[in-house]
Amino acid sequence: LRVGTRPERLPLSFGQQRLWFLHQLEGPGAVYNVPLALRLSGELDREALRLALGDVVARHESLRTVFAEDAQGAYQVVLDAGVEVPWSVSRTTTEQLSERLEEAARYAFDLTTDIPVRATLFQLGPDEHALLLLMHHIATDAWSLRPFVNDLVTAYGARVNGTDPRWPVLPVQYADFAVWQRELLGSEEDP
Repeated sequence: LRVGTRPERLPLSFGQQRLWFLHQLEGPGAVYNVPLALRLSGELDREALRLALGDVVARHESLRTVFAEDAQGAYQVVLDAGVEVPWSVSRTTTEQLSERLEEAARYAFDLTTDIPVRATLFQLGPDEHALLLLMHHIATDAWSLRPFVNDLVTAYGARVNGTDPRWPVLPVQYADFAVWQRELLGSEEDP
């Protein structure tokens, strides 16, 4: 892959294509949601956490990608780095938390308009919170969760200290992999 040589129209990887097909067949639903719930204890800077999540989404294009389709087929549309991450905050009790997490995890992403990540922060007490990070499987998998959380922790630490995270630019994004995969394996019509 020659970095920086992306086509204007970004193809889907084969994995994304399967999930796109299922999304078109079944419609928006929660079946392919990947929920990640984190319990947070101690003083929490909500604004720093919200900004940190935005930093992570700005860093990883797959978290700010929507999908479109025309006569040539489906393709990726990477939104600008400043896209707003859906974020909500609400109070709940420890007894109600499980039910509230399940309810929030049932969100039905519309892959044509929704970025594939959203967050809900539940306040359980003055210094007790639960954070639900909900992502669609078209943009993440189990292997990706650890780097995602590591980036979120790094960005939160920077934001609490009043700075932007100072991480290196990623040399390759998931869309670059999709382009490489299509170039390597060719089209489905080519035997």
